[in-house]
Amino acid sequence: MSVPLQTTAGVCKAHLQSCSFGLSRRLFGKPHGRAYSTAASQTHKCLQQTAYLKSAFFAPLPTLQGHASGQQRHFRTSVVSMALKTGIVGMPNVGKSTLFNAICKNAKAQAANFPFCTIEPNVGIVAVPDDRLQVLSDISKSKKLVPTSIEFVDIAGLVKGASTGEGLGNKFLANIRECDSIVQVVRCFEDDDVHHVNGKVDPAEDAETINFELALADVAQIEKRLERLKKGRAKTKEEQASNEIEAAALGRIMTALDQNQPARSVELSPEEAAAVRPLYLLTMKPMVYAANVAEDDLADLGAANKHVQTMRKKAAGDSCELIIVSAQVEAELQELEEAEAKEYLQSLGVQEGGLRSLINATYKQLGLLTYFTTGEQETRAWTIKDGFTAPQAAGVIHTDFERGFIRAETVSYNQYTSTGGFGAAREKGVLRLEGKEYIVQEGDVMLFRFNV
Repeated sequence: MSVPLQTTAGVCKAHLQSCSFGLSRRLFGKPHGRAYSTAASQTHKCLQQTAYLKSAFFAPLPTLQGHASGQQRHFRTSVVSMALKTGIVGMPNVGKSTLFNAICKNAKAQAANFPFCTIEPNVGIVAVPDDRLQVLSDISKSKKLVPTSIEFVDIAGLVKGASTGEGLGNKFLANIRECDSIVQVVRCFEDDDVHHVNGKVDPAEDAETINFELALADVAQIEKRLERLKKGRAKTKEEQASNEIEAAALGRIMTALDQNQPARSVELSPEEAAAVRPLYLLTMKPMVYAANVAEDDLADLGAANKHVQTMRKKAAGDSCELIIVSAQVEAELQELEEAEAKEYLQSLGVQEGGLRSLINATYKQLGLLTYFTTGEQETRAWTIKDGFTAPQAAGVIHTDFERGFIRAETVSYNQYTSTGGFGAAREKGVLRLEGKEYIVQEGDVMLFRFNV
């Protein structure tokens, strides 16, 4: 039986019945292959009754939450976040934890004016801002919206010598190694009341210190790996070929590091990238610089700030994006009502703070894109890697949808909104039937059909 799916609550409105071996499915609702959806709570209740569909289908909802208190609030949603983590790093007292607190409204890191106040990393899952969700919801008259998310990790401040264990270097490096990308906060404001660990404000030097320590850690790890490859003896020709690919890639990365270039600057083939991935090289991770400025520098995006201008050159040389943000302003905004926050921003000469740009830049640097499902029950954004096929995109909702994929009814966001929904898009001939080879595009609105 072909089971159509409009993936609004994560799975179709299905009834799961156990039998002596395996499960059978019966689609609730009208016949003739039409798509239906149900609330996430109903679906979850149904899924709990069977061991076939694992609880891994559900993960924490992309709602702001923090770990600093040792307590977590868990909600249920799909695995679309893909467990992607972004580490917020920087020298001590540059505004790292203040920025983190602003990003994760209720993740209260101990933002204090002394080095190493963040020892254990604080973690917060934040929604990725996307105005398209509301537009789609208005068309579908959805009962709720579910955005996609990114996990931010506030990591202990780093100092010179971290690669050899200085300060909290070992803990810092271990925590950042677990992240998929990096937001490096650099201080671009003067304030005599906020001590700088080096006694002066020099964001380019701070960035260079962190980058150098990350590179040193990578060099040490690569040297150990190359030594093991040299001493080891491959058991098969395939293993020997794999080792040679890895050694060649690591050699080129070492050359780049010796020339003060990060590992991510080295172009690798898919085979080479797969070979070095288990090392989790720190300088291989994509990075965004966040220039933390005073409120007076927001209106002109730091045009008159010498530190910002220095960092613009630094970021360009490192092939990284630079986002202007005031951690203190963002923290204050979180304490205000919406109307008050808007008035405050207007007094500063800006339309919105820098957090939205920072979160979106982080999302973009991870090589992610968003597709949507929408219906009466809910409109949801799903996260996938750029280059995913339609079956792979269906698989982030549930593996059964990938395994039994038949086709995906697809329309671009612009065409969906201009026509007024799936029905109108179908009537006007802009709704496409895409097969297993289709590469999902940013903003696709999709309806999957599968058979299991």
